[in-house]
Amino acid sequence: MDTIIQASARSLRLSPEDNIVVAGERIEKGASTSEGVVALQRIPFGHKMAVQAIDKDAPIVKFGQIIGFAKEPIAKGDWVHEHNVYMHDFSRDYRFAEAARPEDVLPVDQQATFQGFRRANGKVGTRNYIGILTSVNCSTTVAGFIAREIERSGILDDYPNIDGIVALKQANGCVIDYRGVIFDTLKKTTWGYATNPNMGGVVMVGLGCEGFQIPRFKEAYGVQESETFRTMTIQEVGGTKKTVEAGVEAVKAMLPTVNKAKRETVPASELVLALQCGGSDGYSGITANPALGVAADILVRHGGTAILSETPEIYGAEHLLTRRARSKEVGEKLVDIIHWWEDYTKRNNMEMNNNPSPGNKLGGLTTILEKSLGAAAKGGSTTLNAVYHYADPVTEKGFVFMDTPGYDPVAATGQVAGGANILAFTTGRGSAYGCKPTPSIKLATNTPMYERMIDDMDINCGDILDGVTLQEKGEEIFREILAVASGKKSKSEELGYGDNEFVPWQIGATM
Repeated sequence: MDTIIQASARSLRLSPEDNIVVAGERIEKGASTSEGVVALQRIPFGHKMAVQAIDKDAPIVKFGQIIGFAKEPIAKGDWVHEHNVYMHDFSRDYRFAEAARPEDVLPVDQQATFQGFRRANGKVGTRNYIGILTSVNCSTTVAGFIAREIERSGILDDYPNIDGIVALKQANGCVIDYRGVIFDTLKKTTWGYATNPNMGGVVMVGLGCEGFQIPRFKEAYGVQESETFRTMTIQEVGGTKKTVEAGVEAVKAMLPTVNKAKRETVPASELVLALQCGGSDGYSGITANPALGVAADILVRHGGTAILSETPEIYGAEHLLTRRARSKEVGEKLVDIIHWWEDYTKRNNMEMNNNPSPGNKLGGLTTILEKSLGAAAKGGSTTLNAVYHYADPVTEKGFVFMDTPGYDPVAATGQVAGGANILAFTTGRGSAYGCKPTPSIKLATNTPMYERMIDDMDINCGDILDGVTLQEKGEEIFREILAVASGKKSKSEELGYGDNEFVPWQIGATM
């Protein structure tokens, strides 16, 4: 997607083929834009205005791509939004793998470096946490008690190489069939967190009678109890108080071992970057998302991995990804997932255009097609090397895709389970989000929101509208990724976010 930005204080035209512009500030009725078009009514900040007459049922074009169709004739200078735009399906030319190319990856001695925790299996963490995992909602309170007792004791002060303890609570785990999709998804998500390189040690707590049985989980992955992996159930240990005591003792026993991990210099190729966007606005696809895409391209050149996800938020833009697929098979896997989502939403009396959210629409987004074009920009421009199902281990280097919902906590949970050790999150409305054990870097799409929510935002991408290039901003983001990977706390970490954001995808029926 080639983007041309011609900016003024009034409007942004993103591609020569566009029949709309985006308001660079609130445009008052009667004001002229840089296109010489007079606004027929007030155009809110970040919203769209027609720069030519658009016939009924004719396509609305932004970024040179179709984002919807006119419900009625739209006059030159009209506000273009959900009151006069609708969506229907139209054919996309997938042109599988036509833009795939070998990546120019730097030699290891020329790659950027960061300070990470090298694990025994060769993977590298950016953090060193102890996690209290749960097999069922019934054990989440006990898991929280264990973490709270450790924190209250102050014992972590004696182990400076440990970043903290986190209780990963979840809402399911009981009446599920061990042969079904819920069990399989929960199993691989939980194991993905237990083995994420940002985890130095894990205690897993169950109730005992739940469907998601810990012994079956251990058998599936061939895992044994060890210095850094312990399990217990409330019913076997003897109730809440005894389990909390046993859990605290298990954590204390593993503290010396987990603390032995020390940061060392490692190449950027060890980074697995989760790409997220939430609370998007009309500028997400113009500033922060394409700037993050530049950073993802830089990371790929340095041998690292970038994971694009949120399948409902690439819907309508998937043809831009299939053209970059490494092979036709990779592209077809993505299209098959898109078809699954079409069926999934239909079976649940929904539609893909249920997204964007009300907040997205207030920020200027009108249809899922428009939102998807912006969201896909986070993936940069390199070859799509692989497509993964939710929470599958990510083993390929370079740019990859993982199937997840668009709901940020569920999407990020899948990415972290897949191995992401750092996360970058763009937002235009101001999402409040963190993600233990993986640090989350927040990127603001516009300056007013960045200044209003300065305590939550790490980087302002709104200055792209003032002349900072996407390349310059992408390099700034990449430098921040390296700094946070090396131990610098992100704003969400400073605020303490991340304890409540473990949200595995519940795909099947809850009985």
